[in-house]
Amino acid sequence: MKLTPLAMAVLELLLEKPMHPYEMAQVLRTRHIEARANVKPGSLYHAVERLESHGHIEVVDTQREGRRPERTVYGVTEAGRDAFLERAKAMVGSVAPDYPEYATGLSALNELEREDALAELRARALKLQAAAAADQVIIDSLEAKPLPAVYWLDVKFMAARRAFELAWTNQLIEDITTGRVAWVPADPKDEA
Repeated sequence: MKLTPLAMAVLELLLEKPMHPYEMAQVLRTRHIEARANVKPGSLYHAVERLESHGHIEVVDTQREGRRPERTVYGVTEAGRDAFLERAKAMVGSVAPDYPEYATGLSALNELEREDALAELRARALKLQAAAAADQVIIDSLEAKPLPAVYWLDVKFMAARRAFELAWTNQLIEDITTGRVAWVPADPKDEA
């Protein structure tokens, strides 16, 4: 089983302490894991089921509070710990191919009308600016906690990546606007 980013996040939590899926969901939300793992309703429970079926986690307890349904608490197995560490090393040490949609869109930019391309780039820059501001709020809140930075390097990386993309996009907008990047119509007959 190749560990997905969500499976890695689950194992990371369970290495801290055994938890039930509802608690995992709360902690994942608090730690803003959605920036690096696709967390959708039901996907967490599916990831937990897959990890258990492959022997990476196991049931360690069941809990019931009042009239609430019984909750199953999971812990990491030795095999799960080993798989987590092996995958973490691979994720940090290797460069995996990435197929970002933005790069594909940029390759097709010249097919758009110049003003349409600029409008879309400006819209993207505005969204990136809002996301970068949200990143800074999250970083400020994390820095205010007595939590070593090593526990949120992922948040810092994603924020830096977004800041770079914003700066790069703003520079592209300026370059197209000033003519430093010449606009060549998609159909040369359009110039006639």
